Amino acid sequence: MLGAVLLVTLPIVTITGLLSYIAYGPQFGQAIPGDVGFLKLPTFDWPTDPSWLYRLTQGLHVGLGLVLIPVVLAKLWSVIPRFFSWPPFRSPAQLLERISLIMLVGGALFEIVTGVLNIQYDYIFGFSFYTAHYYGAWVFIAGFAVHVAIKLPRMWRGLRSRSMREVLRTSRADTEPEPHEPDGLAAADPAEPTVSRRGALALVGGGALFVAVLTAGQTIGGWTRHAALLLPRGRDAGDGPNGFPVNRTAAAARITPEITGPAWRLTLLGGPVPVQLDRAALLAMPQHTAVLPIACVEGWSTVQTWTGVPLRDLAALTGQADRGPARVFSIERFGAFNRAVLAANQVAHPDSLLALRVNGVDLSLDHGFPARVIVPALPGVHNTKWVGTIDFAAGGDR
Repeated sequence: MLGAVLLVTLPIVTITGLLSYIAYGPQFGQAIPGDVGFLKLPTFDWPTDPSWLYRLTQGLHVGLGLVLIPVVLAKLWSVIPRFFSWPPFRSPAQLLERISLIMLVGGALFEIVTGVLNIQYDYIFGFSFYTAHYYGAWVFIAGFAVHVAIKLPRMWRGLRSRSMREVLRTSRADTEPEPHEPDGLAAADPAEPTVSRRGALALVGGGALFVAVLTAGQTIGGWTRHAALLLPRGRDAGDGPNGFPVNRTAAAARITPEITGPAWRLTLLGGPVPVQLDRAALLAMPQHTAVLPIACVEGWSTVQTWTGVPLRDLAALTGQADRGPARVFSIERFGAFNRAVLAANQVAHPDSLLALRVNGVDLSLDHGFPARVIVPALPGVHNTKWVGTIDFAAGGDR
């Protein structure tokens, strides 16, 4: 049963993780790692519809990955005796199984540990999380594929050997061990049972449900957020229209009111001459309002109502109305993600905004005042804050 659950759910975690890499736009050189050699994925412009797409995929990746930790640990517990059998292999087929097991277990534990540390912003491992997590995923995928091919027939026989209804009705007193097999998991002389099969399933399922309660609120939001004890940015994001999570504060980015005040100008490139607009000029342009989420790679997300100037209207000011992609630069000078490339479909979407206001009020400094980008289904880190320049002609070449 544990194997069957992981067979269905681990591919979901894996695929959504790879989709997150594609969403970062590796074709524009802004995904980490950059050059992945033969492990390069087929890339495409990440869709802008539905607007909650990245919220869904990354929420599944992080949330389901956390929920499966009790299942993975229980599965490892069930096969621990086989890890120490001697000799370690008796045939080439068994050697292949052993190698796949090392890749599977090692890859899974590495992805879990580094993933949990990443969503808590605890980088104690001293190397690039994104690079290691990407290559670790492929180690796991290779081990998973080989292990499934070897073990699928046995899992199928095991599922058919007992009625699930019968298992759920059997108490501990009536629990009997599996018959011993030389290469099986049951001991030759097992002790008396300390838990029934239904008790073991309930324990693992209850653990997974408990983790779900502790984490789901970071993606679902609303009242469920108060139950999300493991949120990296806390359960209480403050009060008022700007009271929602902040991943990088103005103080951390060294953004001060002096550089975002009256002297601030937005520079638009791509036309014959640069176009400069102050905030009053932007507010005088036709405004568009959209309800859009921000979803971060760490799994948390929030939905707010944004108001600002459509990016395609700004592109039209430079004469680039029918072109893309565009590169956005922040006035922040010290961050690793102080610029982003937006694909042509992201620039052209009617809800893609240079946001000036949120929930009916001006953006706070922490949320990107005087202006920030907000694009449907875009990973949160590329919704650049404190925008200073947008180049509608440079695209990915600059």
